[in-house]
Amino acid sequence: MWILRTVDDDQREKTFRILPGTVRTVGRATGADFIVDAPLVSRVHCRLTAHPDGGLEVSDLSSTNGTFVNGNRIDRAPLSSGDRLGVGRVELVALKDVD
Repeated sequence: MWILRTVDDDQREKTFRILPGTVRTVGRATGADFIVDAPLVSRVHCRLTAHPDGGLEVSDLSSTNGTFVNGNRIDRAPLSSGDRLGVGRVELVALKDVD
């Protein structure tokens, strides 16, 4: 399982869990799987794909302000434990939960 946790000290921490073999969306809209109500976040901003082999991949969904991994704007990129995912002004850290 993967965990995404917000890094912002000014806001209450949010934690999102992603099970292997699932696809989840991040955005402002109530239809997004993980709702991030913050400036510069698109309604459906990006997609997270947790592969059955344990990998995690993020894909930008034509967001207005872009999706970033470790400060670099991406269209699609694999995530490693400890990577920082930027959506709008929100930063999330990706953590691989080893059971």
